[in-house]
Amino acid sequence: MRILVIEDDLALSAGLCYELDNSGYLTVAAYNCRKAEQLIREDRFDLALLDVNLPDGNGFDLCRIIKQARPKLPVIFLTANDLEQDVLDGFDLGAEDYVTKPFHMQILLRRVEAVLRRAGKTEKEPPAEQWSDGFLTLDFATLTARRGEEKLSITPNEYKLLRTLTENAGRILTRQILLEKLWDSGGNFIDDHTLTVTMNRLRSKIEDDAHSYIQTVRGMGYIWKGGQ
Repeated sequence: MRILVIEDDLALSAGLCYELDNSGYLTVAAYNCRKAEQLIREDRFDLALLDVNLPDGNGFDLCRIIKQARPKLPVIFLTANDLEQDVLDGFDLGAEDYVTKPFHMQILLRRVEAVLRRAGKTEKEPPAEQWSDGFLTLDFATLTARRGEEKLSITPNEYKLLRTLTENAGRILTRQILLEKLWDSGGNFIDDHTLTVTMNRLRSKIEDDAHSYIQTVRGMGYIWKGGQ
């Protein structure tokens, strides 16, 4: 199930994609109308999450374009615009739901489920159990990793990081999202310094001069480049 997330707040977009991917969906992020229109024309989606206030246009106008190009594509508005007329305008344009910010993620996930169910789309993609580019191989089912011919020693926290990064390849993951992922089952606190140390140690294990996988996005977090 592929979901297009059209949201110009990079941290919120990353958080939405992370939660949706973790729930079994496949997400693609667009930060403006131009990119969203291109993706709608060239790709296939089962649902669009759409903000109203975008840097190069209006979400209501974009919804009209989406419905003209893909009449059967369900749209959920996700916006701070909570005036009654805005909500009515959203439904008049053919949106299946209208969610105002701030919102609870679990409630949004239920609304996404309900919209997809009504549209007859219920199958989710299971999370991948392995990632490989021919040089680095990560097996999350057996908790093993290889770099070339070398078998790597990876800690449980490092596997958590790797799985989260690879499942969200190409998207910025904020430090807060990664810190929450590293919070262990015993409730032991993982601080910001621990995340930095763990990330640096992980890089030294999986990367070499010819293979770079993790990019730091200053002031925001990290992104998995997939060896590019």
